[in-house]
Amino acid sequence: MRGLWTTDRVRAAEERVMAVVPAGALMRRAAFGVAVVAAELLAGGRRVGLLVGAGNNGGDALWAGYYLRKRGVAVSAVLLTPDRVHAEGLAAFRRVGGRVVDRLADVDLVIDGIVGLSARGPLRPDAAEHVAHLDAPVLSVDLPSGIDPDTGATSGPAVRAHTTVTFGCLKPVHALADCGDVRLVDIGLAGELHGPDLVELDVADVGLAWPVPGPEDDKYTQGVTGIAAGSATYPGAAVLAAGAALLSTSGLVRYAGAAAEGVRARWPEAVCTGSVTDAGRVQAWVVGPGLGTGLGAEAVLRTVLEAGVPVCADADAITMLANNPDLWDARDPDTPLVLTPHDREYERLAGPVGDDRVTAARKAAERFNAVVLLKGHATVVAGPDGRVLVNRARSSWAATAGSGDVLSGVLGSLLAAGLDPVLAAGCAAKVHVLAAELAADGAPIPATSLLGAIPDAIRAVRPL
Repeated sequence: MRGLWTTDRVRAAEERVMAVVPAGALMRRAAFGVAVVAAELLAGGRRVGLLVGAGNNGGDALWAGYYLRKRGVAVSAVLLTPDRVHAEGLAAFRRVGGRVVDRLADVDLVIDGIVGLSARGPLRPDAAEHVAHLDAPVLSVDLPSGIDPDTGATSGPAVRAHTTVTFGCLKPVHALADCGDVRLVDIGLAGELHGPDLVELDVADVGLAWPVPGPEDDKYTQGVTGIAAGSATYPGAAVLAAGAALLSTSGLVRYAGAAAEGVRARWPEAVCTGSVTDAGRVQAWVVGPGLGTGLGAEAVLRTVLEAGVPVCADADAITMLANNPDLWDARDPDTPLVLTPHDREYERLAGPVGDDRVTAARKAAERFNAVVLLKGHATVVAGPDGRVLVNRARSSWAATAGSGDVLSGVLGSLLAAGLDPVLAAGCAAKVHVLAAELAADGAPIPATSLLGAIPDAIRAVRPL
C-alpha cells in the first residue's frame, strides 16, 4: 500500500524539517538522489543536459549536475529563467565545470528541472520548444513539468518522463498521471507526514484481501452474488457480468433477467431465473449493465435497492438514478452502494468531472452517501467516509466494449464475499486492469478475453 500526500501537506512538512536542519540540506539530499538515479540511467553514456527553471526545482537540477560533474560526467544546462535561477546551485555547478548553453544537443540523458510542486498549468512556450526537440530520455525532478501535481491533469505541453525522482513521499500526480518509473528518495520527511490523502493499493494488498475458500466454507458462506443485468437487446452484458462474478470468487451466482437463456448456456454453474423477485437470497447485487432504462428496468432497480444487501450499480442503473431521483428513496441509507460511472455517466449524476477527478469522486461519494468508482485510465475510488484509493492503469487494453460489465461482476462478487466496499472497489479495479494486460499480451482484445484472464490475474496477485 502506497500513501500519497497533497502538495500543501508536503510543503508544510518540508518547512517544519527545514526549520531544524542546516540551510540547503534538503536540497542537497534531493539532488544527490537525482544524481544517483541519473548515473544509473546513463549506463554507458557520459553526457547529461539540464533544463533549469526557477526556484528550488531548478536548484535541485543544478545541484544534481554538480554531483554528476564530480563523477566525471559532462553536464550542460539551459537556464530557462536566468533572472530567477537558484544562485547557489548555479555557482556550485559552474565551480565544477558545468557549462551553460542555449540549447541541449548530443546528450544521453536530460534532467527536467523546469517546474516543481508549486507550478500549475502547461509548459510556457520557451520551455515547450526545448522539450519538443529532445531526443534523449528524460529524468524529471519531483514530477514531469507541465502536469498538475495534485490532479495529474495536463492542459497543454508537458514533459514525458522516462523516470521521475521524487522526495520524501509520493504525491497524487504519481498515481494519477504517467510519470514513468517513479523513484522515491528519503529526505527525512517521514516523521512529519501522517495519514495520506490518497492510497494506491499494491498487488500484495489485493492478494491478501482476495477471498478464497477455507476448510469450513461452502458455496453459500463464500457469498452469493445476484446479477440483474442484460436484456433481450443486450444479452452480452449479462453473460459478461455473471461470468466475471463466477470467475472471481468460489461462491454462488444467481442471475435474474431476460438474458437467462444466454447466461445458462454460457455459464451452466449460474442459477438463472427470469425475475429478481424469484432469484432467492443473495449477499450482494450487481444491477444495470445492459438492463435498459424503461419502466420494467426501473422496477428491477427499485427491487434491488430495497433488498437490504450491498449493491453495485453500473451503466443503465446509474442513468436511471440520475433521471429518476425518487429511486434513491428505495435504498436503505445504511446499506452499502457502489456507483461505477465513467465520465459521461458521472456527468448525468453530478455534473462535469473536470480536471480534478479526486475531488469529483469525493463530492459524489458524500452527496450520494455511496462509494464512487470513477472509471478511467486513473480509476478513483472514493468512500463517503473520505477514504480515496487510486489505481492507474499501465495500459489501455481494458478500454473496450463490455469491459465495464466485467468490472461490475468482479466487484459484485467481492461485495457478496463481505469485503469492505472501498477495498472491494479498489481490488476489483486492480485485478480488472491486470486481467486486461495478461489477456492482451501486446494485442487488442475483446472483453471476453479479459474475462477469461481473471483467474490468471488473481493468481498473479495472491501470495505464494
